[in-house]
Amino acid sequence: MMRYSRQEDLLRLAVLMQGSAEGLSIGDIERSFAVSRRTAERMRDAVLRAYPQLEERPGINGQKYWRFPPGTLGKMVEPTVDELTAGRRAANIARREGDIDTAETLERLLGKVQAMFREDRRRRVAADLEAQLLADGVAFRPGPRERIAPEVLSALREAILAGVMITTDHRARASGKLSRNTRLGPIAMLFGEGRQYLLAWSEYQDDLRLFTLAGFERIEQVDEVFERPEDFDLQDWLAESFGIWREEPQDVEWRFLPDVADEAATYVFHPRQETERLEDGSLVVRFRAGGRREMEWYLARWGNKVEVMSKGGFE
Repeated sequence: MMRYSRQEDLLRLAVLMQGSAEGLSIGDIERSFAVSRRTAERMRDAVLRAYPQLEERPGINGQKYWRFPPGTLGKMVEPTVDELTAGRRAANIARREGDIDTAETLERLLGKVQAMFREDRRRRVAADLEAQLLADGVAFRPGPRERIAPEVLSALREAILAGVMITTDHRARASGKLSRNTRLGPIAMLFGEGRQYLLAWSEYQDDLRLFTLAGFERIEQVDEVFERPEDFDLQDWLAESFGIWREEPQDVEWRFLPDVADEAATYVFHPRQETERLEDGSLVVRFRAGGRREMEWYLARWGNKVEVMSKGGFE
């Protein structure tokens, strides 16, 4: 097993060297494979012995880089079945969550990749892909989601990438009220669990707000640059919420009874959670977030097997 692992690492290193226009330095190899400098030098030497075509290039401050001329490795860099399966899985997840544009783009890309294979390998890969996708069931898990027009996703994605304001007509989910000519600075589209939203700065409310993607009825780009706040970090912003609901963060503490504690321990309820096993076998989960409504919905599946202990949360 040790021998096979080393061979796989050397092949991966060769592929990385071909995929980099600048090449890889010894430091790059150290970081990519989590090895010492001496081991990184040995790995470079092993690739050089196997492939004399490896080029050495000078870099800044006398640092050296190694790379392969384009096309050197030929068929060795063809994607594996595992890599293609990961791509198909990503496309299926995007389609299931309503991001049809991304799903179709991924599917076109994967189709182009497979079209470059020889016919015999193309047939084998197609059979293996079908078997693996059936095994994980990503494409077939049922669940409700909203219908979102592909042109809405495309228009929002273009505005986000261009960094411009938009003017839009948007219908609120709860009231059904249509707001016309709303000016927004789009930041990110959030997908998952049947609900899809746009996170955007609202000019009217002068604050960040969530807008349901299914509520957009018209979107037009405005010839005006939108720059997100310099100190804004999407992951930090999301970490203050449970699911998608945005509320003032509160200290949350749940106690899962002993007969479900092992199952509950397999879940990550929040990226910043802390857990504690009590002497009676129960599991306590603590985190800080807003989103009481979604917490209540989620906890309903645990029935009377979970107790809400935090006074700062809900009873």
